[in-house]
Amino acid sequence: MTNHSGHDMTSHSGHGGARPGGLSVSENGYTLEFDSTILSAGVQTVTFRITGPDGQPVTAFTPEHGKELHLIVVRRDTTGFQHVHPVRDEKGTWSVDVTLVPGDWRFFADIHPAGHEGTLTLGIDASVAGQYDPQPLPEDTRTAHIGEYSVTLGGELEPGGASDLTLTVNRNGQPVTDLQPYLSAYGHLVALRVGDLGYLHVHPEGEPGDGTTEPGPEITFMATAPSGGTYRLYLDFQHGDVVRTAEFTVRTTTATHRPDAAAQDTPEHANHHGHHGHH
Repeated sequence: MTNHSGHDMTSHSGHGGARPGGLSVSENGYTLEFDSTILSAGVQTVTFRITGPDGQPVTAFTPEHGKELHLIVVRRDTTGFQHVHPVRDEKGTWSVDVTLVPGDWRFFADIHPAGHEGTLTLGIDASVAGQYDPQPLPEDTRTAHIGEYSVTLGGELEPGGASDLTLTVNRNGQPVTDLQPYLSAYGHLVALRVGDLGYLHVHPEGEPGDGTTEPGPEITFMATAPSGGTYRLYLDFQHGDVVRTAEFTVRTTTATHRPDAAAQDTPEHANHHGHHGHH
């Protein structure tokens, strides 16, 4: 995907309609297989494979945005978001460390198997034992605060149609104009539909080095919401060699008042993303 414009759920699910990705563990003969879907709390190493139509682990992938596989991890209450990049051995087993707390989690594998016509997003649930403390859905938000950074979301999600979303990054009240490329872009946006975690993966219009795309403060995405409802948006951006995540709650119906809310900025999350920030 060298052209970053127009990435919506259609292209990422590999289907002709705007159908959410990540709702199935198997699609077009490719299956996401975890070694265990019962995990412990804390920093855990998860291992898994992508098996192909022949039932064997897939070992050849077409890199998308610099990686053969993007793994998105989130608890079912939409907390604990992590975007990580596992490593694969020669036999096709992937492994990566993630930070988990008790509850039900969803794992999304974003892949482009070599020879397949497009990308696929496969999803699987895993359970983490312990005292589960589900969190309420944050209010409809338009500004997220991460330490000294703030990110403001402009635009509307339109059910069944494409629309522009513009995210503006400031630091201590000043526009950030030197964002660093992260995964071949100045920002990386994932949206999940609240209720079933239908997966929407979008990238900005334009890319670093194309002669027209500025490194901030604005990052513009083209997004397509498959239906009305509420969505959780997670923006990864890199500045000062650290990748941070701003989180938003957005409803497809127009609201007259959108209170600000804080975004997640845990040390574990910041450190975790920092390992991958130079790619």
